[in-house]
Amino acid sequence: MRKLFDIKFILLITLLCSGFVACSDDNNGDIEEPVQPEPETGDVTLYITTNTRSHDFATKAVDFSDKSNMSPTTINLEPETRYQTMDGFGAAITGSTCYNLLQMTEDNREKFLKETFSPTEGMGYSYVRISIGCSDFSLSEYTCCDTEGIENFGLTSEETDYVIPILQEIQKINPDLKILGSPWTCPRWMKVNNLTDLQPFNSWTSGQLNPAYYADYATYFVKWIQVLKEYGIDIYSVTPQNEPLNRGNSASLFMGWEEQLGFVKNNLVPAFKAASLNTKIYLFDHNYNYDNMGDQNDYPVKIYDAGIDDELVAGAAYHNYGGNKDELLDIHAKYPERGLIFTETSIGTWNNGRNLETRLIEDMREVALGTVNNWCKGVIVWNLMLDSERGPNRDGGCQTCYGAVDIDRANYSSITRNSHYYIIGHLSSVVKPGAVRIGTSGFSDAGFYYSAFENTDGTYAVVLLNSNSASKMITLDDGTNHFSYEVPGKSVISYQWKK
Repeated sequence: MRKLFDIKFILLITLLCSGFVACSDDNNGDIEEPVQPEPETGDVTLYITTNTRSHDFATKAVDFSDKSNMSPTTINLEPETRYQTMDGFGAAITGSTCYNLLQMTEDNREKFLKETFSPTEGMGYSYVRISIGCSDFSLSEYTCCDTEGIENFGLTSEETDYVIPILQEIQKINPDLKILGSPWTCPRWMKVNNLTDLQPFNSWTSGQLNPAYYADYATYFVKWIQVLKEYGIDIYSVTPQNEPLNRGNSASLFMGWEEQLGFVKNNLVPAFKAASLNTKIYLFDHNYNYDNMGDQNDYPVKIYDAGIDDELVAGAAYHNYGGNKDELLDIHAKYPERGLIFTETSIGTWNNGRNLETRLIEDMREVALGTVNNWCKGVIVWNLMLDSERGPNRDGGCQTCYGAVDIDRANYSSITRNSHYYIIGHLSSVVKPGAVRIGTSGFSDAGFYYSAFENTDGTYAVVLLNSNSASKMITLDDGTNHFSYEVPGKSVISYQWKK
């Protein structure tokens, strides 16, 4: 009897090892990874993030309803009402971002970049910003022509060793990526102390562009665009100067509206046309409140009023470090045919930047939906990736900023995803380049914010924020189909479905 019991016991153990758990031959305790559940399928794809991460960009699905829609909480899509055409959404690929990405293993970097930029396997980020020369998040201070004379133009090792390789990797994942370039400063030999004395100003910080070098500086832009093209990198758009009213950045240049008018109208536009470049130019690239400089109010409007090319000068770019997003509505009302893009915002120690419970709601309301609903064609946040010590950074630049994601400096593997990563992902995952923002009617309770779009592939998209604590059943109706889904409290949902 004991022998029979031993045989049965051995058989039982064998069955357990072969059918239920992976028994290790080397006694190292390894266990097979659990089988991941199949993704939900249905007529509508949803991505959900709550501010507690109970849903962390979770993919869900729901089917159209075959019952009559009597819901009082219905958002009706009105595709006949059409607003701006979207260019895309993304983050800045700074020198610091590229350095951090290149510390990762090749497999981990590819996985992260695919998760971020792939239109089919990831969030589909589609628009990035890079600096022309250094920014305050470059590894050093430099321009592409630090030796006097425009004939000395050339890329630096930061670009060839860091920025360009990362851009090339991203382009393999998303070949339709749009790239915006912005200079933080012109070469120092082009600077003067002011436009009256015109004395040389050999400093990375502040100064003004010497009018005698306007033509050379326009050539600098052309050469930069052309040399990147040689690396297979097309520049979709540029701004003439990052934060032209900010003299205090570690690399900076003051450029009032009259200076920008003269440079762009008489030099940059003619240089682009002579070189057969169709790169778009966006004016200003600074705060909603014009840094409280009365003579600079309505900066891009003053340039439009003075007369500027409308073929290459596509519109104006804004940041949100001062003022209110309602300024976008004012600029659009004055020049509705000119485009608007949002090109920079930061999170950091000053605004509790790693607290998703606070930042997800505010950044979705003010930055993502707030700018899009105020006519912006594109939304770009600041550094895509910084490390766990908010770097690499350097004196004079922001040493209190977080990235859209932060990577652990101890292993360059563990990643913390912050609010900016999610807000861009919720837009880019369902709103594709070329989409048109469309009208809506119906449900409009306090605490809910949303925007609707029609994509070029025959799908509708809606991005919705519930900033209230309570969940609510929301119905979406496109006139042909409708469906309902309970939106969690303090959450963002992105929806996409075929018409």
